[in-house]
Amino acid sequence: MSNKFPRLFSPLKLRSQTLKNRIVFGAHTANMAVEGLPTERHAAYYEERAIGGAAMIVVEPMPVHAAAVLTRGNFRHSDDAVIPRFKPVVEAIKRHGAVAIQQLYHVGAHGDSDNSFHPHWSPSGGPSYHDSDGSHPMSQAEIRETIDGFVEAARRCRDAGFDGVEVWAAYLGMVDQFWTPWCNRREDEWGGSLENRTRMSREILSRIRAVCGPDFIIGLAVSDEPDVKVALQREELAEIVRLHDELGLIDYVTCGSGGYLDFYKLMPTFLYPEKLGADLAAVLKGVVKNAVVIAESHIRTPDNAETVLGEGAADLVSIVRGQIADPHLATKAGEDRPDDIRGCISCNQMCWGRRSRDYWISCLVNPSVGREAEWNGDRFLRADDPKRVLVIGGGPAGLEAARVSAERGHRVTLAEAAPRLGGNFLLAGMQPRRAQILDLIAWYERQLGKLNVDVRLNTYIEADDIDPAEFDMVIAATGSYSPETGFQKALPTVETMPGIEKGNVFTVEAVMARQARPGNRVLLLDEGGGWRGGGTAWKLAEDGHRVTILTPDPFVGKELQRTAADVPMRQILRKLGVDWIVEASILEWLGNGATIVDHNTGEHRFIEADTLVTATTNLPMDWLMPVLRSLDVATRQIGDCAAPRQAPYAFYEGRKAGLEV
Repeated sequence: MSNKFPRLFSPLKLRSQTLKNRIVFGAHTANMAVEGLPTERHAAYYEERAIGGAAMIVVEPMPVHAAAVLTRGNFRHSDDAVIPRFKPVVEAIKRHGAVAIQQLYHVGAHGDSDNSFHPHWSPSGGPSYHDSDGSHPMSQAEIRETIDGFVEAARRCRDAGFDGVEVWAAYLGMVDQFWTPWCNRREDEWGGSLENRTRMSREILSRIRAVCGPDFIIGLAVSDEPDVKVALQREELAEIVRLHDELGLIDYVTCGSGGYLDFYKLMPTFLYPEKLGADLAAVLKGVVKNAVVIAESHIRTPDNAETVLGEGAADLVSIVRGQIADPHLATKAGEDRPDDIRGCISCNQMCWGRRSRDYWISCLVNPSVGREAEWNGDRFLRADDPKRVLVIGGGPAGLEAARVSAERGHRVTLAEAAPRLGGNFLLAGMQPRRAQILDLIAWYERQLGKLNVDVRLNTYIEADDIDPAEFDMVIAATGSYSPETGFQKALPTVETMPGIEKGNVFTVEAVMARQARPGNRVLLLDEGGGWRGGGTAWKLAEDGHRVTILTPDPFVGKELQRTAADVPMRQILRKLGVDWIVEASILEWLGNGATIVDHNTGEHRFIEADTLVTATTNLPMDWLMPVLRSLDVATRQIGDCAAPRQAPYAFYEGRKAGLEV
């Protein structure tokens, strides 16, 4: 029993199963299937979370019909071939004492024609909010076919060894489209009254019970869109859940946030408050008499979870991204070691960001995600021949290389030129609401201390400082820098921005490091479309500057679109008075403003500004490499000093380097 988290580590009975704690690893699309079948990648991914102590694991959703296929990596629908391939996944989960559930889903109107090649089906023919297509109003026979699809999918889950299924009625998918009057305008027995609108879900659930037996767990997933008037409000959802509970159709209900009409809360970034799913969970907890309530959505940490349970808002908590970032979160919390948990930074960059591009998911801070079968999960094998390792640079690549090398038993020295660890990642953590990055850097500091890594701050390494006799391996992770030429990718023939020598021009790094004193009116050139530009603009606006963002892209925050952060960021910037100009570049800086060009019309115009701040492509700090390669010592070049990229690739190369020492 944990002293810090007593509620979180109390057991709970669920149908015929006893959960060893209250932590669930909830359903999410890992997108790992190959030709629609589970793989070794799946089994290793879920097993690592079972090893890590999760009490119940809900495997990613199974589409129940051809019209429900949404991603390249979806499982096969309507095919018993999945049964033998799921058995190793289920066994991997169960061998570590976790309960294995699979989610079943149908997206209704919100299909993906590129993947399904099937008309979208819905109650009344509404538009898709996933792609630009419309949907097909379902016939009576198609409704029955869909219900059969749910039941047959549940039967396959039972035959594969799953302990239960979770029927997806969230995000305004098929089931809750039938529940919602705005979507369901039918005038037959499937629309109108509450009894008619819930007919589909009641038949699905009752038939699953009849087919799969009395010990089979049946859950229901719902979500909360209180800011969308046409969506079901909490009181309406409570009435529907109460009905299913009174009829004994569900053993648990999972409460998420957002949906297709409020997409950005569906997988909330750091821009949103934590514990978003707890409010709906508390409402439903007040109406159910039999079902267990699970709170899900932005419950990142054991502290979040213990608070939700302590408030009586839920019986269980689903921590998804938190257990992606650290698959051993549950074990560490149960051993009262929360400081050892590698925290999710709520960025969505590699979990939702990769999934939204139809790749299998990973994690910015934990590159073993999706590679568990290759890298022994998040656990490390000791090296047979410990070596002396010098890591130069304390940014993401260097921190991870030093940590992993030390975990494997190597003697590690980490030299960092600055007075603090973190590199440019530290500056990102100084942007508004990004303190989770600072927490992660603090986690590295604690881990390096426990591993006896010799951390040397304020230590600028020259080639002459390296004695090959002292080290067996030198890992260069010296990072990157912003050029001060003002070069713009959109104007490739102009090497140096005309007029940049007139001054009052700073890089975003200089601004965030407080090495610059911008004037009142700031023009921020953003060629990256990510948080380097957008987050710096936010910081400047909060500090009272009048900011205009200029970008060659068609909208501000282009790279943030795949993380579901671009719209919320633009809303925040607008409230702070930030303006922007899109599809434009700077022809000349004049010291008191810039001449810009509109890429659509070719028109030139002048924009007043006291200061120009640039967020353009960085260059590698790689000048040590020629000398390092000439030394009689093994070398590696990783992270931004190999090529400036986004943070996930620095963490990945740091992990890979540490594993290969």
